[in-house]
Formats: sequence, structure tokens, C-alpha cells
Amino acid sequence: MLTTLRTTVLYGAALLAATLLALPLAAGKDRPNVLLICIDDLRPELKCFGAGHIHSPNIDALARRGRAFTRHYVQAPTCGASRYTLLTGRYGPRDNGALFRHSGNEQIRTTNMPAWFRSKGYTTVSIGKVSHHPGGRGGPDWNDDSKPEMPGAWTRHLCPSGPWQHPRGLMHGQANGEVRRNAKDMDVLQAFDGDDDSYPDGPTIEGALQQLNLLEKDRKPFFFAVGFLRPHLPFGAPARYVRLYDDVSFPGIPHPSKPVGKTTWHGSGEFMKYNRWKRDPRSDPEFATRVRKHYAGCVSYADALVGRLMAGLEKTSAAGNTIIVLWGDHGWHLGEHAIWGKHSLFEESLRSPLIVVAPGLEKNSGTPTNAIVETVDLFPTLCDLARLQPPTGLAGTSLRLHLENPAAPGRMAISYKGGSETIRSERHRLVRHSKGGKVSHLELYDHENDPGEIENIAGSQPGLAAALSKKLDAKLN
Repeated sequence: MLTTLRTTVLYGAALLAATLLALPLAAGKDRPNVLLICIDDLRPELKCFGAGHIHSPNIDALARRGRAFTRHYVQAPTCGASRYTLLTGRYGPRDNGALFRHSGNEQIRTTNMPAWFRSKGYTTVSIGKVSHHPGGRGGPDWNDDSKPEMPGAWTRHLCPSGPWQHPRGLMHGQANGEVRRNAKDMDVLQAFDGDDDSYPDGPTIEGALQQLNLLEKDRKPFFFAVGFLRPHLPFGAPARYVRLYDDVSFPGIPHPSKPVGKTTWHGSGEFMKYNRWKRDPRSDPEFATRVRKHYAGCVSYADALVGRLMAGLEKTSAAGNTIIVLWGDHGWHLGEHAIWGKHSLFEESLRSPLIVVAPGLEKNSGTPTNAIVETVDLFPTLCDLARLQPPTGLAGTSLRLHLENPAAPGRMAISYKGGSETIRSERHRLVRHSKGGKVSHLELYDHENDPGEIENIAGSQPGLAAALSKKLDAKLN
């Protein structure tokens, strides 16, 4: 049976490649446009992903139009490394400096996703946080034109900062231009009674709507990436979005205890460094609920921004010929495993929302797929949908089959951080820790019997752990 399945998969991949090569390249405006929406720290806690207590009508509407991938996994539980895999289609470095360090690599520089689409005649524009630094530049305030994160990839690479002064200020800003200088002096939670533009994503959405109008007038197809910051820390949003949850009962936090033994648990340092009024959600249930509601308010704020972006697109002639991708760069713990943050290799850090709307593939639209997919699959998917031959060396596989059929099988997904890696199969998750180049510890969880990843069965299932470790090496290599 396994041999038959493997033969079928290989035959299907070969057939897809042959079909791509046989298709003529569409010219000019006949090619589909691409709208890529990146949302920071967005966990799959949305109504369209089964969270009935969350107000997310605009993202839910996108899911009804296309395909929601309920088991999409990122490669790294941190912004920069996750966005590296999104934008290059390759497994890679494990830290936030990944794109900057590879900016001189000729292969990465010329065959990353926006550079590839640009080389095929697309106008490529980004605004907000798409690569790690909003605006994609280095320097003390992230606005140094001589230090691009992705040289030559974008026709326009924008970051309108408004009263937040510069991209670094915008990145962690609160209402009305408050810039984070020392996190301990900035409140971790905030709800300002103002409009959408009172927070840092305001200049981004206004600029994005202007860019849509400019792109409609362009004679070329466009690849337009829009990056929203919220719900990234600190959890600040216009008060009306936080008030949505005043009278909403939230479900209990699943598996809220700190794990036993060696795991990827951490002390939630990114969250804890902000001003918390000396309160700790790990030991203060009332504060934990308050934090969760502020996070939810930030999600609803981001959802409203998505709605404004979709309304802007619908006003243009490009609306019917635009592939839309909504992608969360990683998950976020809200108390699961006693973590308030990302940066772990547990399910909560690695699973994020992915929605794809593809013109011409509306059959079974609105039906989610439970197939396991990875962020690295997006680059070959967009090439496939745009009828562009992808560059060589991509690690992922086109998701066209899943867009056509939500029951199509998935594959395994890998992720990594520091000296640890993990592989997620249909039933299991293996986490492998290494020190000095040697494996020092294994975690193995059975999701059929232990969806919370609480009981490490690596010691009682050494054969299974070894087999998954081999599969992990094969994908990493």
C-alpha cells in the first residue's frame, strides 16, 4: 500500500510538472494578480477555524470564498525565520536575522518569491511587515536604504510610519505614536478609544488602499504583499474591538500546567518584559482572562483591516483576477503549557491560519481541509496558480490538489528553533533536541490519545521515534 501511494504521489508530481511546462505563459494583465496578507502572531483561533467566541467576520468571509487549511504549520516559531521560509520557499536559518544574512546570496537574492515574480513581469509591492523588519531595511531605526533585507526583490517596499516616526517605532508602537524604547515602561495591554488609524497598522492600511489604486492603473500584473502587525505584542487596539469581548465567556485554557521534564517550554520572556502591573497570567486567572480578551480584541482589529483591504480590492477591476493568501507567521500560546508567547515547538506555536482564494478553483469553496501543509508550500503554489515555472531548489509542493479537493492527503511538516527540530505526522509529533551535534533528548507525542502534547512516550516507543527522526533528517536535507 505504501509503495502504491508513493508511486501515485510521484506520478502526480511528474504530471503536474509536465502540465506546467506545457501551459503557455499568459501575458500582461491576463496573468492573475497575487495579494498576500501577512498577519503577525496570529494563532488559528478564529471563528472559521472553530473558535465560536472570536469575532472575525472578514477573515471568515475569505474562508467561505476559498480554502482554509486547518493544519498549516510554519517552519519556525519566530517572525524572521518563518518569513524567510515564506519568501524563499526553502528551509533555512532559525533566527530573525535570516533574510539579512542571506541578502548577498545570489541564489536567494534572485529566486526569492517577490524577485521571481518581478523577473516574470510582475510589479512587486510590499507595505508594512512582510519580511522581518517593516519596510525591509536595516539600520538603527530600520529605515536605512543602503541595507535592504531583500535587495532588488520589490518594485516598491513601503513602510508609512506616521507618528510612530520610523519602522522600528511602528513595530512595537502603541496608540498615537507611542514608541517602545524600554519594554518595561510600556503597558502590555491597551485599549485606546480612537479609530483604526490611532494604532500603527493605520498608516499601513491607508497606504495599502492607495497602492491598490496605483496597481490597478499599472499595465502589469501585480504581486502585492500587505503586512499587519497586530495581534503582535504589546496587545493594544482601538477600544471598540476590545469591548466586543466584555460579555463573552471564553473557554478554559487547555493543558495550562508547565510540562514535566525537558521540553521546549520557556518562561514567556517576551511577554513578561512589558509592564504588567506586577501581575502574572500564569498564577492570576483574572489577569489571564484579561490578556486573552485583549489579544482577541487585537485579532478583531486585524480582521477589520482585512475587511477594509478586501473592500478596496473589490472596488478595482483586479478583484476577479487576484489570488488571495492570508497567512499567519506562527501561532501563539495563551496559557497552554503555562506559556504566554511563541518560541516553543509545541502545537500552539507552530500551527497558524492559512487561507487561499484562487479564481477558477471555486469548487468546494468554503470547505476547510485538514491536510498537513507547510509554509514552504506557498511559493510553488503561487507559481502553479500563476502558471509560472518555479525556480529550482524549492522545498515545498503546490497546494493546487488541496484547493481542488479538500480531502486530498497532506504530508509531514517540519519546524525548528535553536538546536531543536520537530516533525509532525498525521498522528505524532517528534521533537529532537541536540547539543554539540549529538541528539540529547527526544519528545514524542501521540495526538490521537494526547492532543495536548502532555505525555512524552519517546522512551516507550523507541522504534517509532527513530523512524520519525529519519524522516526529519530526510526533509531537513
